[in-house]
Amino acid sequence: MSSRRASAWRRAALFRALLFFVLWLMIAGYNTMDLPVGIVTAGMAAAASLRLMPPTGLRLRPAATLRFAANFVAQAVRSGIQVALLALRPSLALRPGLARYRTDLPADGRRYAFSAFASLLPGTLPTGFDESGLMLLHGLDVERPIAAELAAEEALFSRMLANE
Repeated sequence: MSSRRASAWRRAALFRALLFFVLWLMIAGYNTMDLPVGIVTAGMAAAASLRLMPPTGLRLRPAATLRFAANFVAQAVRSGIQVALLALRPSLALRPGLARYRTDLPADGRRYAFSAFASLLPGTLPTGFDESGLMLLHGLDVERPIAAELAAEEALFSRMLANE
């Protein structure tokens, strides 16, 4: 194993162990008597996660991640307003239906992570991928430019990810 790859594995192991330990603290609470169990459990969970999902060589770009997060919050607010309008004015003219979107992401975890993110966007719900790799979506209003909106979101998502 090259030193660069070994370094990536160490970073991933440390990050995951820390993440699992924080999760442990959130669930179990802070009690000094339980910390050894939490540390061992976090280490075992990190080892299992590395075996089941090895590091990919992708990392997050900090500035792009902040832009993505800010956009996500704005989308959440927009979605909340849209749902409130639907609840208060159910007579809004909607044209529900299915849409297709061609993503430029490779058929790996990035594509599925983007699909999960797209499910949080207002008015769209990914339902899977067809044989040719097109993302299938249910839209509340297929007259909206769903593909253009997803393309803008995918661009932000892609900028957030960097290959090592």
